[in-house]
Amino acid sequence: MLTICLLLLLLSACGNNNVTTGVVDGHLTPCPESPNCVSSDALDELHRVEPYRLKVAPEQAWRGLRDIVEAQERVTVMSADDTYLHVEVRSAIFRFVDDVEFQLRGQDGIIAVRSAARIGHGDMGVNRQRVETIREALRAGNLIE
Repeated sequence: MLTICLLLLLLSACGNNNVTTGVVDGHLTPCPESPNCVSSDALDELHRVEPYRLKVAPEQAWRGLRDIVEAQERVTVMSADDTYLHVEVRSAIFRFVDDVEFQLRGQDGIIAVRSAARIGHGDMGVNRQRVETIREALRAGNLIE
């Protein structure tokens, strides 16, 4: 067990600790080449997830999304306005930080999403699963298709 803890500590020190988030030219920041990021703005299969397609008025969907995301455990809101939300999510055991971002594109009828591990190379599918879990909660609330 000590070996595993030391290995994880070493791996966390090797990761890119620079936080790159936000909107660039109307889109969420691109994913790095590493597989620990997913985004609805990505064009490649490794990183691509579908955006959330709205079923209700954009403002209603945005409020619902914020309620769902902010109610989750270990979430800290870093930045929020009428069209952009950035939260940090900490893992339960090792306290690794993931950056999760949403951008409301009301005229396109979507919410763009990006979820990325801040350090390391892989994420064991955690970011993709997070995006899909939020998608299911939005569907359950009849907010998206």
